[in-house]
Amino acid sequence: MTYLKGIAMLGALVALTACQEIGPDKTRDGGRDAKHLSQLVAGIWVDPTGCDHWIIDDGVEGYLSARLQPDGSPVCSNAAPPGVATGPFKSGSNIRDWF
Repeated sequence: MTYLKGIAMLGALVALTACQEIGPDKTRDGGRDAKHLSQLVAGIWVDPTGCDHWIIDDGVEGYLSARLQPDGSPVCSNAAPPGVATGPFKSGSNIRDWF
């Protein structure tokens, strides 16, 4: 009976492994002017608490990520007043913003 349980467990494991789906390539911009994300230019947006976030506006798509110290704590500099985005974050794309 133990032998049959082992075979059943192995079958279930193989079935679960076959169900894994490989997701989209998150290193590439999926828009009309698709390119590697390293080709986009980031700026800094300062949140209401004064902490920095990397921001990229690719015309249609946008990216936002917290700016972190090597130890994982947030960077809270005076790059701009709270609620303001600064830098060339709209560069790197030929798609124009409407507003």
